[in-house]
Amino acid sequence: MSITSALNSALTGLTATSRQAEAVSNNVANATTSGYARRSVSLSALNLGGSGQGVRVVGITRHADLYLINDRRGAQAAAGESATKAGFLNRLETILGTTESPGSLVSRVSTLDTTLLEAASHPESEARLSAAVSAARSLATGLNQASEAIQAERLKAEKGIASAVESLNSSLRQVQELNRMIASHSGSGRDVSALMDQRQQVIDSIASIIPLKEMPRDGNQVALISAGGAVLLDGNPVTFGFTEVHTIVPEMTQASGGLYGLTINGKPMATTGSGSMILGGELGALFAVRDELAVEGQSMLDAMARDMIERFSAAGLDPTLPAGAPGLFTDGGLAFDPADEVGLASRIALNFATDPLKGGEVTRLRDGLGAPMPPGAVGNSTLLNSLSTALNTNRTIASPIPGGSRSLAGLAAAILSRTSSQRVTQETEQSYTAARNTALSDFEAASGVNTDEELQSLLVIEKNYAANARVIQVVDEMIRTLLGL
Repeated sequence: MSITSALNSALTGLTATSRQAEAVSNNVANATTSGYARRSVSLSALNLGGSGQGVRVVGITRHADLYLINDRRGAQAAAGESATKAGFLNRLETILGTTESPGSLVSRVSTLDTTLLEAASHPESEARLSAAVSAARSLATGLNQASEAIQAERLKAEKGIASAVESLNSSLRQVQELNRMIASHSGSGRDVSALMDQRQQVIDSIASIIPLKEMPRDGNQVALISAGGAVLLDGNPVTFGFTEVHTIVPEMTQASGGLYGLTINGKPMATTGSGSMILGGELGALFAVRDELAVEGQSMLDAMARDMIERFSAAGLDPTLPAGAPGLFTDGGLAFDPADEVGLASRIALNFATDPLKGGEVTRLRDGLGAPMPPGAVGNSTLLNSLSTALNTNRTIASPIPGGSRSLAGLAAAILSRTSSQRVTQETEQSYTAARNTALSDFEAASGVNTDEELQSLLVIEKNYAANARVIQVVDEMIRTLLGL
């Protein structure tokens, strides 16, 4: 080997070790950076004219386990879905109130039962009649407030869907642009690792909304396929469409045309059921909250409101009322139409005839809602006892709550129990999906940058660098010797 060849080999060695030191330093600095994948410098022997001329830097290799990343993204989407559903069910339980809560439906029913009994024991006491009327009004108001809170949750989910769709479209366009840049830079031999890190971060954000799989394509590009089989991006991205509404009432559903579903490139797609292509992520969970979980909660409240109206307007309960007239509770002041049960909990109200806030008289709770004024015999507790009996009578209702006949208190407790059971089940699922997501994230991190190994590599690189520098020093001394002859 000539002196010139030795010098060239040492210089290429310095260049290679410098690039290796740069890669190691980047690895150590980004050990905890989301989306960052470990780099290594690929080297090969440099040959010119059949003789070795040192080492050549082939490129930067980005080490990422796509199978593990896809699994972790699936777990990430499942964790987001279960967290969204568990969060809603927890809030629904709070809306209904636990048995210990003073403002819960169960406690309001208990208060009405107690005040009716107290009023029946002293029917001449207008104070006790007023307390019973207030308890009845409070129960109806509690249903109104619970219904309003559930619709607020639906509206919150609606806004979440709109935000998720906007984020999806924006992120898919970013991935398309990054694909283009990566393909262009790869073709010119430039390092695209940083762009691939950025793309992974963007795809991770999409995966929390819709579970997906990343598929490699030529030129370091990728395609994105949802777990349900929808092609989200393969060259060009799809466009998700959603029309947001700003007010939601119980009667509004997708089936009625009051709420909108999702479209892909202008074509409608299922948002619920086994045929949906978006199930398993935050977006699917938001649709489930808006169109299933909250609707079921509303239907349970409506069933309770119907039961209250029907049990307190039963034939013969109040002889002063004509047939078909509303009893103690009304549908917004009118008689209840069984064909119009949806949203009843938001409309149920105390009969105006006995509500002093609406110009009524509390004595009608004792004398009869249709009794003439002035008040009748103050010692008559027949109607009060009948109302208390009606409250505690077991009756079968047409509702989404399985089981046999129940008293009004039993019905309120069954609604709370069903909601609590759903919440516990969903929280158990949330714990499992969160643990799985954490485990896969840890596996991914373990397969990424190991700072101990990187520092060991740095020691080797340092020795190689010093060796190449020593070769240059020796060559320099040899040249000086030749020049000094």
